[in-house]
Amino acid sequence: MHDTDVPLIEARALSAGYGSRPVVRDLELEVRPGEVVALLGPNGAGKTTTLRALSGGLLPMHGEAHWLGEPSRAPLHRRARQGLAYVGERAVFTRLDTADNLRVGRVTTEQALELFPELAKRLRTGAGMLSGGEQQMLSLARALCRAPRMLLADELSLGLAPLVVDRLLRAVREAADRGMGALLVEQHVRKVLDIADRVYVLHRGRVTMTGTPAELRADLDAIESSYLAEKTIHATD
Repeated sequence: MHDTDVPLIEARALSAGYGSRPVVRDLELEVRPGEVVALLGPNGAGKTTTLRALSGGLLPMHGEAHWLGEPSRAPLHRRARQGLAYVGERAVFTRLDTADNLRVGRVTTEQALELFPELAKRLRTGAGMLSGGEQQMLSLARALCRAPRMLLADELSLGLAPLVVDRLLRAVREAADRGMGALLVEQHVRKVLDIADRVYVLHRGRVTMTGTPAELRADLDAIESSYLAEKTIHATD
């Protein structure tokens, strides 16, 4: 059993950005133990900025970021020691082989292969020589095998084949079923709705829609069209 009364991570009227310019404004968001929450929106909406502000990588301009039920301005490395895991796009040490990447992450090969047996034949391969999907499996294995309380994941599936995306998202869902909270920034809208409990949609720095996957499926075409309508990549996202 896990206590779902207190959010693991929460934004309260949170505004954050770079220099004097806010990228997200008045954000209200929470993730509780056992939940997978999807954060959707087009490029430039502020999704990565949101993750950075919630992780301690970026201090709020206004409002509060709560961690484990309390307001926190602690940096990411301190929150990591308290059970926060952050996975970005293929965050591996490319000059180390797969086994050494796991060792640096204090994860045994047995743990990692139980989660992703696909890596068994790649343990002595340099991480920089792995496919994109293998690199992301390695990144996610290093995070999940340490049994974090909370996972923040930024575009786990970017540019990957559908079967690999399914494997990654299923691993997150299974970890959440054991009590972990997860906040996922994702471009694969339909796939993430299959495993999410709740969804927030960001547009130009503000939450414009929120609800369960079932509630948002009625607006799925509108959500996906917003992605297509704003293809320009912004450095702030």
